[in-house]
Amino acid sequence: MNSRGLKAGLITASALMASALMAAGPVQAAPTAPPAEAATVSHVQNQDQAALDAYWTPDRMKNAKPANTINSGWAAEGRSVLPKAGEQSVAKAPKEPAAETRATAQTTVPRIGKVFFTQGGQNYVCSGNSVQSGNQSVVATAGHCTHDLATGWVTNFVFVPAYNNGAAPYGKFTARSLVSTSEWVSRNDISYDGAFAVMNTLNGKTLAATVGASSIGFNMARGLTYSAYGYPAASPFNGERLFSCYGKASADRIGGTQSQGIPCDMTGGSSGGPWFVGSGSTGTQNSVNSFGYNTQSNVMYGPYFGSSIQTAYSTAASR
Repeated sequence: MNSRGLKAGLITASALMASALMAAGPVQAAPTAPPAEAATVSHVQNQDQAALDAYWTPDRMKNAKPANTINSGWAAEGRSVLPKAGEQSVAKAPKEPAAETRATAQTTVPRIGKVFFTQGGQNYVCSGNSVQSGNQSVVATAGHCTHDLATGWVTNFVFVPAYNNGAAPYGKFTARSLVSTSEWVSRNDISYDGAFAVMNTLNGKTLAATVGASSIGFNMARGLTYSAYGYPAASPFNGERLFSCYGKASADRIGGTQSQGIPCDMTGGSSGGPWFVGSGSTGTQNSVNSFGYNTQSNVMYGPYFGSSIQTAYSTAASR
């Protein structure tokens, strides 16, 4: 089996950003649960708001590492574990031309923010987005921002909406539960690199009541056009501002995953940031920033939001 490598600047080492809605499948904020075989795994956080407010000082947030440096493996086809990000390039894969689209700086969006967490004794940073749910408390992010085969579930998980140059205008929302797909938790299958965090209230208000929430869609058409958002923190970015990419999704022709790629040069730290259908941040969320390849410049992949990720969402939305 060929070895595949992951772009060091984009994702965790276990892995890591005019619509075509007429071809899309159902879009719903709280969908009916998919078949039972699409199992999920969850973890209760049980961490105190005051303790996490004290832990995540401005210095700790600024110095948290982009999640591409987490030490783990990515299971391909359920058997072969890939090398850590950047250790080797994709074997026998042709060099892809650089994409034309580059990330552009954006003003803050209240629903989109930075995710901070601790894993294996190290502080890391990802991105996330508030999505509609019955409990008004769900953040969509990447699976590798919640769980890793080598170290298990993360701790000290907080979501900082509209983060900007160290400012946390809506405070730090702490997680009471993390939910991901069984495919991600059991074998780090990058095609299922999606997760959801259920947040505690802050100052007596839910997350959605505080910053709003995006609609979220599952089992939609492939090949849609997306706007991806995130806080890239690895060079040449510094993680202090929100950036966005825009482009039409295409299939993974290198690794054969079920994920789709769009033109984008965002780096580590943008992991878990939302993909919205169409132009801008007001569309339906339908993926997250996930991974890239060493041999394919400026293309970022996101998991297809199918039944397994939908079940993870339904579990989180009901808590």
